[in-house]
Amino acid sequence: MKKSTNTRATILQQAFELIYKKGYQSTSIDEIIATTKVTKGAFYYHFKNKKQMGIAVIKEVIQPKTIDFSVSFLSSSKSLHNSLYTMIEELLLHNSFLTIEYGCPLANLIQEMSPLDNDFKEALDETKSLWTNAIATSITKEQQNNTINTNSNAKEVANFIIASYWGARTLGKLSNKTNTYTHHLKQLKLYLTTLK
Repeated sequence: MKKSTNTRATILQQAFELIYKKGYQSTSIDEIIATTKVTKGAFYYHFKNKKQMGIAVIKEVIQPKTIDFSVSFLSSSKSLHNSLYTMIEELLLHNSFLTIEYGCPLANLIQEMSPLDNDFKEALDETKSLWTNAIATSITKEQQNNTINTNSNAKEVANFIIASYWGARTLGKLSNKTNTYTHHLKQLKLYLTTLK
């Protein structure tokens, strides 16, 4: 059982790395099999097709490493302003799972696959919604404590923060310079003060 679990995890990790670098459509099952050194039979034992594997990459690799990290980060913080800033700072500058040249894996897949496949679109939306809801819930809680402006719509603010993060990641791919991120963080800090 452990060997089977490890094989599945290896396939998903290698598939993630290839998809992150090349995109989902440019990554083939044969390429994943070659780089993981598993048999074709082992691949199809775990995944009936490439699409099922791709959706598993979203839910089992991308979500835990980015969204679940952010959700736990928000729930353990005492100051929401600081935690929102630090959450984005961690994702941009300190998360070894992500690289500047390849951007945000979730945003990449949203751009590539959501117009083409409804199952992908649903899985991507579900993952993104977890993040939106976690941020919005934290904002609403602070509004109830009168530490954040109650005129702000929590969900709209959450979506804005996520969209601006994705934008910074995309611009980082283009420039390949971390100052893109530091400039973004400077503006994010200013924006967050408007919520007080």
